[in-house]
Amino acid sequence: MASNSSHISSDKRFIIFFDFDETIVDETSDDMVVQAAPGHHLPDWLKDTYQPGRYNEYMQRVLTYLSEQGVTESHIRSIMEKIPSTPGMLTLFQFLRTRPPQDFEVVMVSDANTFFIESWLRRHGARPLFHRIFTNPATFNKDGRLVMRPFHSHDCPRCPDNMCKQVVVRDYVARRTQERGRPYQRIFYVGDGANDFCPAISLGPRDVAFPRRDFPMHRLITETHEAMPGEFKAVTVPWVSAEEVLQRLRKLVAE
Repeated sequence: MASNSSHISSDKRFIIFFDFDETIVDETSDDMVVQAAPGHHLPDWLKDTYQPGRYNEYMQRVLTYLSEQGVTESHIRSIMEKIPSTPGMLTLFQFLRTRPPQDFEVVMVSDANTFFIESWLRRHGARPLFHRIFTNPATFNKDGRLVMRPFHSHDCPRCPDNMCKQVVVRDYVARRTQERGRPYQRIFYVGDGANDFCPAISLGPRDVAFPRRDFPMHRLITETHEAMPGEFKAVTVPWVSAEEVLQRLRKLVAE
């Protein structure tokens, strides 16, 4: 899910990327949708079909199973809408929303899917904040089944087959820099998972990575600093509450 960026104004000083699961929301949306299954759990035969690196294909089978059990679009939407946000995240969104329009271009890069994300964002009034959302496309077919497709294919050995967030971030920033005729002053990335570490590696020394404290992204950054000093270039600001992200952004935009 990514459309032309030509209508985004070219005067924005900063770009900030967000993950969705366990970054914006305090759960994993793929886990939450299981609440719609009979007994709120999946049968073992289905769980046993999961293969490492092929989670997207596994979730397609889960969504097919839910449809076969009579789970409706409105039921899935209601589950997504009820997922709590992470501490401080809605306050951070309000800060971004009230900044001058030339400050932030806001982009999401998520391995969830369009239906889960859009359901949550619209329920919380946050959809207009995001200029772009890159995620796995998902739509309901004529039989009422949510059909999810992989976002893209890539050659990165670190990431699942259907999405490398570094490829997404790197290509988008390069395209936008060309369209704008100049680079962003800083790039920010807010995430939590191992697949958020991959795009954070591509950040430069003026950029800021905001890993959720003690989550895989944070641990991988810490391990990289210890094992290969200088390899990870971005400033690292771990957070427990997104208000810590807000405080750092407030200082940086004032510089």
